[in-house]
Amino acid sequence: MQIEQKQILKSFIPPLILIAIMWAVKGVEIIFHHDFASYGVLPRHPESLMGIILMPFIHSDINHLFSNSVPLLILGASLIYFYKELALRVFLLTYLLDGIWLWLGGRENYHIGASGIVYGLSGFLFFSGLFRRDTRLIAISLLVVFLYGGMIWGIFPTILGERISWEAHLYGGMAGALCAWVYRKEGPQRKQYQWETEEDNEEEIIFMEEEPTEPIEQVIVPEPPNVQYDYKPTIKPDEEDSTKPNT
Repeated sequence: MQIEQKQILKSFIPPLILIAIMWAVKGVEIIFHHDFASYGVLPRHPESLMGIILMPFIHSDINHLFSNSVPLLILGASLIYFYKELALRVFLLTYLLDGIWLWLGGRENYHIGASGIVYGLSGFLFFSGLFRRDTRLIAISLLVVFLYGGMIWGIFPTILGERISWEAHLYGGMAGALCAWVYRKEGPQRKQYQWETEEDNEEEIIFMEEEPTEPIEQVIVPEPPNVQYDYKPTIKPDEEDSTKPNT
């Protein structure tokens, strides 16, 4: 039990480090009265390509930063705990795809914040459980829906207003779903039950029975020699007299 608790606690360390950097950036903005929004993603402007990397660390205000910090902590820890082997790849791929797609297809405004990553992680956790058909991971999918199901409205342009980057939400969710499909055969897999293995064994037995068997060597037994018997009946004495001609 202690080992399990240590693994859970360790799962929170990477997202906590990321969140601490985000808060540190906001602290620098407040202390030096500077706005880093111009370092975000400005779609289709080459000088803004660096914003693909910097965007998640920049937030408009404390409320914006706090609203991304809590789900990023929970979803990030869940990703690391349940998908330890895939966590880094999924995070980086979601991070980059969201920023690249946003730079290619977003509105021509500065886009900032880590909400795209939040949508990416939630999309991966949700669809990964469904693709793997694992009851444990499906439970995580349902938990994500229960906690953050309202985020679905964030991918529509007319719901949250013009100042909200719904494109980052949409592209982040798409990137998470894509990762869930690409890595569906890696990481934790659905437990195979005994009745499923028995069916597989039966199919294997049937297949083996249908395979041609080696021919049995035929042993040729020589036929007995054909002997012709001449049968000569025995004659009794009385019969012998009767066979004599009459004289």
